[in-house]
Amino acid sequence: MELFTSYQLGDLAVANRMMMSAMTRNRAVAGNVPTPLAATYYSQRATAGVIVTEASQVSPQGVGYVRTPGIHSAEQVAGWRMVTDAVHRAGGVMFLQLWHVGRISHPDFHGGELPVAPSAIAPEGQSYTYAGPKPMVAPRALDLAELPHIVDQFRCGAEQAKLAGFDGVEIHGANGYLPDQFLRDGANQRTDAYGGSIPNRARLPLEIVEAVASVWDAGRVGYKISPTSAFNSMSDSNPLATFSYLVKELSARGVAYLAVNETIGGQWAVPAHQRITPALRALFRGTLIVNGGYEDTSGQAAIRAGGADLVAYGVRFLANPDLPRRFKEQAPLNAPDPATFYGGEGAGYVDYPFLDPIAAEPV
Repeated sequence: MELFTSYQLGDLAVANRMMMSAMTRNRAVAGNVPTPLAATYYSQRATAGVIVTEASQVSPQGVGYVRTPGIHSAEQVAGWRMVTDAVHRAGGVMFLQLWHVGRISHPDFHGGELPVAPSAIAPEGQSYTYAGPKPMVAPRALDLAELPHIVDQFRCGAEQAKLAGFDGVEIHGANGYLPDQFLRDGANQRTDAYGGSIPNRARLPLEIVEAVASVWDAGRVGYKISPTSAFNSMSDSNPLATFSYLVKELSARGVAYLAVNETIGGQWAVPAHQRITPALRALFRGTLIVNGGYEDTSGQAAIRAGGADLVAYGVRFLANPDLPRRFKEQAPLNAPDPATFYGGEGAGYVDYPFLDPIAAEPV
């Protein structure tokens, strides 16, 4: 069956068409460093065709959540190297997700300084700081002269990801974080070369892609989008036009894959007439990956119909480290425990049972 066939992702041969999607778990330690528990957690799930790490900030400026890992210090690189070594010993393929939260942060993370964004528009909701939840604030609009430094942060993150032993990187251009904030007109009200028209709003995301592809071959670079998601107060007046332009430009740059989060608002079940993925599929020459509440049968159907090349699974991989085997054997799935999704230590992280208990032993 299609989900379980091997696939050629650029120059990488992957064992199946099931991706483990990036999932924030808030278990890094002081200095935003991954721990040995992270090595166990990811290596347990190495039967995924591709693992994408939890989002990892490219700089201190990119931090917006407690206990999230980074990729900008020697200690973080060493922590991630422990993880990639464990995943590779287990036969897995692993990409690091490069992240800058932009306005989805709080001055508590930045020594009292405001978070940055394309425009000084406050998102709704709360920021979860080390002192507890606090209301989001209006960010500081980035000066034109600061934008090359933002691009450099992603370039440096890509360089550090190479040192950490990853197989590739995914740029987090979804879910209302900084590249998405520049792209969508609900968050970007600039009047300079980085605002207004769709090409202007796409300028910074594409500069980031070019910088990352100068470190990695473009065939080892993925890009994630969420065209119709309202998460983190995001909106766009014409998502089909906006994302069609971006996707055509990503395709022209030879990006290995496009990962599409298909949520609309906060809903995973998207009516067929509201999906814009088919239009984007027609514009992108690389690998297309869909993510949005898929199960085994719906994932199979998406690949069989030509609507996707791979399917990304999030919570199902979180709760089922051996998810490909469970799908293939039609075995029961573990029930996820939402109370342990974020924060904590090993409980709800490395203790979900395997079908075969021997498989749970550390690699």
